[in-house]
Amino acid sequence: MFRLMQSFDLAAMKELWEKLCGDGADLIEKAIQRFAMPENVYIAEENGLLQAFVLAVPVSVRNHAGSYLYGLCSSETAAAAGLLDYACAEQRKKGAEFSVAIPSGEAQTEFLKNRGFAPAFALRCLHRPVERNLWSQAEFDTVTAKTLCELRQKYCPDSVMLTPERMMVVLSDLYSRGATIVSNRHGYGVYFRQGETLYFAELFAEDDRAAEVLLEAAREKEIVAEKAVITIGADQPLFWGEGTRMEYGMVRFEAAPFDVSGTYMRLMLEN
Repeated sequence: MFRLMQSFDLAAMKELWEKLCGDGADLIEKAIQRFAMPENVYIAEENGLLQAFVLAVPVSVRNHAGSYLYGLCSSETAAAAGLLDYACAEQRKKGAEFSVAIPSGEAQTEFLKNRGFAPAFALRCLHRPVERNLWSQAEFDTVTAKTLCELRQKYCPDSVMLTPERMMVVLSDLYSRGATIVSNRHGYGVYFRQGETLYFAELFAEDDRAAEVLLEAAREKEIVAEKAVITIGADQPLFWGEGTRMEYGMVRFEAAPFDVSGTYMRLMLEN
């Protein structure tokens, strides 16, 4: 049987998550309560026992409403497939025109393909040296969730958008994992430092030089960082022609299809 979760399901859901997905039960509880919210969380059960659950987080692309499928956790494939279709159908009743997901590996990619999902939201990954420049100025960790949504709308309006309340959950998770946000009036970036390398999970700027200023300012803050590994949208104009294309997300249309060939998706909670 498939149904909407109830508050008494939470303990069993956390137990199933810990059993199948490892640590992080606190994160899945936060995702249920604040990222998706219980009215968008669906479970599969048999004889009163929880078999699977999935979060269908409301998102949008331009004027199209949709769902981001997160945290699909199942003890068996048939339950996962049925639950996925059920959740998408229920969200469709609420106005969702599409469903998106970020597969965690080849097996989940194949599973989603078999449920009618297609690759979308490709990224580019590029490596660049970062020069020292004492004159490159930026602020750090002053961007709020609301501001981050506004910046995303400014620099890439053709993005899969979260509400500020849901972006706050993502931002909290990023900070808990050591992220830093560098920003000025010409752009922003979200990065993690590992040794001498800055790993930018997101970078938007007015042009290449504005992006380089952000990289240089981050280097000055981190002192010893000399290299950057940058992930940007495959069609993003920054550093055009550089980097290696890589697949990232998947999409299934629940109503009339629309063009997502240049749509960007990033900074989501991921499985």
